[in-house]
Amino acid sequence: MKVVGVGCGPGMLTQAAITAIAGATLVYGSRRAIDLASAHIAKGAEVHEIRDYGSLRSLPDHAVVLSTGDPMLAGLGYLGGEVVPGISSLQVAAARIHIPIRRISVVTAHGRDHEAAMKETVGELSRGKVVFLVADPDFDVREMAARLIDAGDAIGIVLAENLGYPEERIVRGSPADPPVPES
Repeated sequence: MKVVGVGCGPGMLTQAAITAIAGATLVYGSRRAIDLASAHIAKGAEVHEIRDYGSLRSLPDHAVVLSTGDPMLAGLGYLGGEVVPGISSLQVAAARIHIPIRRISVVTAHGRDHEAAMKETVGELSRGKVVFLVADPDFDVREMAARLIDAGDAIGIVLAENLGYPEERIVRGSPADPPVPES
């Protein structure tokens, strides 16, 4: 199979991704990923919205699996096969807030253990890294902020939501006054 990053928002498909999508006869993706790629999916291609992520490893070799953002950040790159990178939320956030990517440590809590992600975040900050935390809607930003106060880190918190979309929102705060997610 081929895993294709479709970017984190409209207009962020790379030329390599467009070429891979346009040549596909069998396409799988989340509703969001399909929507981002729809203009480039060939007429007559068989398109399936992913309902069971556990079954993806059994797809045929000619399948193209669409992954939002970049498949190797917090996406579907683990599936194997060829990976076509996409523009990630990390790249967009770094550009928007002017932080060099080389200073960033990535921690993911998206669909994963939030407790472990919080501990890892505190650890990375104690090593002087800027942390890019990929979270899901259930992640408790206030709890994370409280742990940062407890750890004694005098840092800022930037919350970035819906990157690349018209409703993009970037809000700055602190552990004492953390930004509140809207989505």
